[in-house]
Amino acid sequence: MQVAVGVAEHGNSAELVTVGTDGQVHDRRRIDLTKGLPTHPYHHEGSWAVGRYVNSPWARPTTLEEAVSLVKQVHAAAEVGARDNLEGLAAALPAKIEGIALRICPDLPATIEETIADARAATMADSILYRQALAKAAEARGWRVLWYDPKQVFVDAATVAGREDIQAYLSELGRQVGSPWQARHKLAAAAAIVAAARFG
Repeated sequence: MQVAVGVAEHGNSAELVTVGTDGQVHDRRRIDLTKGLPTHPYHHEGSWAVGRYVNSPWARPTTLEEAVSLVKQVHAAAEVGARDNLEGLAAALPAKIEGIALRICPDLPATIEETIADARAATMADSILYRQALAKAAEARGWRVLWYDPKQVFVDAATVAGREDIQAYLSELGRQVGSPWQARHKLAAAAAIVAAARFG
């Protein structure tokens, strides 16, 4: 039996749903990639450093140098968190994990400073940071990485699973696994179904 992990991330947290080539859910867990650090250093501290949201009550004074240093710190912590969490997942499963499915990442400017300065990029960069940490940790374990489009992944899952109504199938998987089983779990499961079929 071979399995793949689908990921639906939100901030520094992520839902991991592991599905096998048998079409069943073998594991579901929520992970945190960092602890005790700001979760959105690009969008929050970075924005404060360049004068965005300066009149907002939640803004705090910070310099660009401090913001860049914080971003680097969060990057490093996320990589450790990703490594440790994927190691824990692999140890908990008797099946071989072939790969991981992560939401596609749009391109960002070349440097942290440029990303912070670009308001649109800064809003995306934190989420990308965590996805990239998971991808790096997965590749270090020899897992393959599938980058999925959340607008397309349900269609792809229906095709590989041979299910006309993929939402009904995902709901049935949720009933088998039990609560919680929300939209983000279904997204992760759909991504895992596609990855398991491609990597199995």
